[in-house]
Amino acid sequence: MPDPTPSRDPLHGVTLERMINELVEHYGWEGLGQRINIRCFTHDPSVKSSLRFLRKTPWAREKVEALYISMVR
Repeated sequence: MPDPTPSRDPLHGVTLERMINELVEHYGWEGLGQRINIRCFTHDPSVKSSLRFLRKTPWAREKVEALYISMVR
């Protein structure tokens, strides 16, 4: 039986792709690149290239997750 109390983790059930899409919708690629200065956001950005980079780069993914959490709150 599933736990009836909802998870307190704001990232629970949120895919990395959904995070990127929502951040881009909220800030745009330029705004996202200003907040997190990584090449996949500043030079010819796309969701696909961002996913590829962020899946291999834990420090960058942590920054994206932190920005997403602050945006959601």
